Amino acid sequence: MDLARTRDELSDARFGLDEELGGDVAAVLTMGALHAGHLALVHEARRRVGPEGAVIVTIFVNPLQFGAGEDLSRYPRSLDADLAAAEQAGVDLVFAPSAQEVYPTEPWVTVDPGVLGTVLEGAARPGHFRGVLTVVAKLLNLTVPAVTVFGEKDYQQLVLVRRMCADLELGVEVVGSPTVREPDGLALSSRNVYLSAEQRSQALALSRALRAGQDAASSGTAAALGAAAEVLSTESGVEVDYLVITDPELQPPPPSGAARLLVAARVGSTRLLDNMPVHLGADQP
Repeated sequence: MDLARTRDELSDARFGLDEELGGDVAAVLTMGALHAGHLALVHEARRRVGPEGAVIVTIFVNPLQFGAGEDLSRYPRSLDADLAAAEQAGVDLVFAPSAQEVYPTEPWVTVDPGVLGTVLEGAARPGHFRGVLTVVAKLLNLTVPAVTVFGEKDYQQLVLVRRMCADLELGVEVVGSPTVREPDGLALSSRNVYLSAEQRSQALALSRALRAGQDAASSGTAAALGAAAEVLSTESGVEVDYLVITDPELQPPPPSGAARLLVAARVGSTRLLDNMPVHLGADQP
């Protein structure tokens, strides 16, 4: 596995892949602190490009997507462990640049996420998705993949990245990979390390609520939201930011059919996200 820390090193290594490859390149963009959820994205990327292709992982804690008072300075960083995990997972190239390397000058031009960037996570974290889409566009342009894989846990991010790549004709296929969970249902997240043992137990209310909503969805949107809200109300340590049902593109939900149930909540000082697909109405696909 190759490691590139600069644009020039990445360019040389990427050119080398083109010389050697008999298949496509897939990119998995991360902020490091790799866990089984990230590695599932790597495995999906490998499945997409096959043994003749190559998988690039980027590791970069992007300052542009953190707002005032957010956890940029304490965001978990574990590059040596991340490199070992990436190599064991069969990654061909890791790009782990510094902030100065990614942003050699203050960015004057950024990617506007539009209206969808102002709701849900965008409402809670103004400017967040402008930072996300800007760095994603930069990293895709630098790594030049045919396909990129994003997790469904950060569902709004996935929808926006997919829409950006389509709207701006970036020529990259965006693949969503299902959320990876602990055996008890907790969605894997780099921020889980902030949770105490008690808070981790409280955080399980999110996945329980989503499953309750799934089970009630055959009776419609109101029933699904009510069932999920009832579960969340029984856990005093969970402060809910939003609980919503949308269609798969984060637009208003249909009367029946495929939809998405999303929740954001704070447990202690840690903000957690989760979501699950639901099918509204009695007619299952």
